Amino acid sequence: GTAPQPAPAASAAVPPSMPQQAAAAQPAAPVTPLTSGPGGGQASWAQQVHQLAGGGDEQPVAPWKPPVEDLFQAAARRQAAARPAGLGKRFAARLIDLLAVGAVTAAAAVPLGIRAVDHVQQKIDAARLSGHEVTVWLLDGTTGTSLGIVLAVLLLAGVLYEVLPTVKWGRTLGKKLCGLEVRDIEAHEPPTFGPALRRWLVFSVPGLLVVGIVGVLWCLFDRPWRQCWHDKAAHTFVAG
Repeated sequence: GTAPQPAPAASAAVPPSMPQQAAAAQPAAPVTPLTSGPGGGQASWAQQVHQLAGGGDEQPVAPWKPPVEDLFQAAARRQAAARPAGLGKRFAARLIDLLAVGAVTAAAAVPLGIRAVDHVQQKIDAARLSGHEVTVWLLDGTTGTSLGIVLAVLLLAGVLYEVLPTVKWGRTLGKKLCGLEVRDIEAHEPPTFGPALRRWLVFSVPGLLVVGIVGVLWCLFDRPWRQCWHDKAAHTFVAG
């Protein structure tokens, strides 16, 4: 018979060809840093979002911030815009201040006054008992000393209550309660110690002589700052 044909030889398995690698890796294009500063840096989150949205080639836009007003300039404008206070508020503030200073002065004046009255009465009684016509002087060493102490207490109380607070804050207790301030006409700031002391003396000394009432009422006719005599002496006005 016919000899069996030999089985065809199995073809050798050819391994699939591997994809060829790129001959050389191309260098990445340099990326310009978006963050400002020396040496650049990594982009912020907002800049990355802007870059992904297609705005990478555009210049980064600075975020909008609302304008902030300078506090010192605002305070200076408020001071420069101050106007003379109303006469009703000024009268109420002065009444409060007079009661405060008067209470302190009375604490020293009442016992000294009683002592001075007793001293004068003793002199009158001694003159009557002498049987002769005798001139009794109301002002002598004892009564003069008592009067001097009272005036010193009044001056000290005025310095502590009126002058120093006016220098530091531009207001006394009465003016603070009424929303008023004492300011220099040109600088619109509280006066320094010298003008504040002069302001108090020009108010208090004529006030003891009753003529001070004219100086206080002067503000009714004065324009434009409505100054009393003590304000004119200190170059100040009362704002409110």
